[in-house]
Amino acid sequence: MNFVTVNGLQLAYRIDGADVAAPLVLLNALGTDLRMWDEQVAALSAGFRVIRYDMRGHGRSGIPHEPASLEQLGHDLLALLDHLGIERAHVCGISLGGIVALWLAIHHPERVERAVFANTAARIGSEALWEGRIAAVREGGMRAVRGAVIARLFSDHFRARHPERVCLFGDMLSATDPAGYTAACAALRDGDLRASVGHISAPSLILAGALDQATPPAQSEELHAAIAGSELVVLAEAAHLSNVEQPEIFNTYLLQWFGSRQSA
Repeated sequence: MNFVTVNGLQLAYRIDGADVAAPLVLLNALGTDLRMWDEQVAALSAGFRVIRYDMRGHGRSGIPHEPASLEQLGHDLLALLDHLGIERAHVCGISLGGIVALWLAIHHPERVERAVFANTAARIGSEALWEGRIAAVREGGMRAVRGAVIARLFSDHFRARHPERVCLFGDMLSATDPAGYTAACAALRDGDLRASVGHISAPSLILAGALDQATPPAQSEELHAAIAGSELVVLAEAAHLSNVEQPEIFNTYLLQWFGSRQSA
């Protein structure tokens, strides 16, 4: 694990793959950490320099003491890229990571080579949803939301067939600092990119889960309609964390989109 201080807060990150390979950044979902990408690393690091990091308030990164914003999360990513000397990178984000990737592609198109926006939307949830989530965590800690969140992350079928994987993500969620989690919830509460996603010019692949309740396929279709030249794929039998439920097909689409092997 590596650490760097950006914007007054420590970020934890890992790099896999050759230094000379094209950089590919993976952005984690709310309430997870960089381990959520474990089933992608072997496939992707054979041809790319894969950079994973824990967003502020998650995993081993520092805990903010104030609500976060999409702009702040985006500037954390920019600072990490600057620290690593990366001018342009492929990016792939899921859920919260996906909307941060959208922000980057909107506001800093010069830093994005190709993008995958997975299980995300230009506006995730509602103000009432996130206010309720924040209140529940402040009152009862992470245990107060664990069951409901896990039910939205994974399909009924996956939870029944892979309880050990589901437990891993439940423990990941429970280990997230409540202050860090609610800070990120505030970013989602206030974040709305619907008026600006049409400015994205990077080649964009949108991946959706047919069973996703948090960011339903209809929202992915809206992204697809807004981003000129984008492609949309809906993964059957997958809920919100489609990279975990359908890792083989998810990896296949990423390799096809980014190219199986590239050098910087």
